[in-house]
Amino acid sequence: MRTPMGFLRYDADLEVLLVTKGHPFERDAFFAVFDAWRDIACTAVEQPAAQAFFTPEAARPYDAFVLYDMPGIEFRRGGAPRLHPPPPDFVKGFRELLDAGQGFVFLHHAIAGWPAWPEYAEILGGSFLYEPATVRGKPRPDSGYRHGVTHRVSAVDPDHPVVAGVAEGFEIEDELYLFEAFEDDIVPLLRSDYAFVGENFFSAALAIRGEMHSRRDWSHPPGTNLVGWARRHGSSPIVYLAMGDGPSAYAHPAFRRLLENAVRWVASPEAHAWARSR
Repeated sequence: MRTPMGFLRYDADLEVLLVTKGHPFERDAFFAVFDAWRDIACTAVEQPAAQAFFTPEAARPYDAFVLYDMPGIEFRRGGAPRLHPPPPDFVKGFRELLDAGQGFVFLHHAIAGWPAWPEYAEILGGSFLYEPATVRGKPRPDSGYRHGVTHRVSAVDPDHPVVAGVAEGFEIEDELYLFEAFEDDIVPLLRSDYAFVGENFFSAALAIRGEMHSRRDWSHPPGTNLVGWARRHGSSPIVYLAMGDGPSAYAHPAFRRLLENAVRWVASPEAHAWARSR
């Protein structure tokens, strides 16, 4: 692992920009995942400084971006969060980066980022809502969460490069989300055997107001059991993995394999050719 001012690894096959901040996480356990990679070098940068890298010129050294951040939302004790739109220069640079074909991997809570910018959800292929909102023209309740769920994950397409080595499925303990996924606009990769219904989750809006593990006066329609997908936006190949809440997930061999597979795939000529095809 290195910071933007750190050392360079000239023996690396790939260079990755790792973006964090906006949601708490166990730093040492999380960064250990990337430190274990032998031939992939990582530059770690936090929001908002990371926004400077979202232009084709600044991103040129990096084969892939991994986003484990949650920008654009400011939590306030006991009240509704403040939602901040991204700076116009960042939006412009991000769009140019997508048109240029930069590969992206989004992890876990990154799907809740930039809630005041609907285009961000379209880039990822879904959204986690901390407050009720209008999504694709329809009113939607705040999303659900559940920590410490032991569930089984199965590959939708065992031949896809992202699931290589884990196509037979695996069991993992992790946090799950009941969220918005645009299934008509994504390529399914991984599904969970957990029941994604309201009574199995808790309200995100209540949680940020101090009512953890509560569903008081909250209801949510059944949601997707997708926990991983691919999509293309502009000319960019994109992967979203819903896994990765804490140390037990970080240490899981299947999570580590999936993340490395995803990075290698979005950086590959095959993924870039796929993203450019229509």
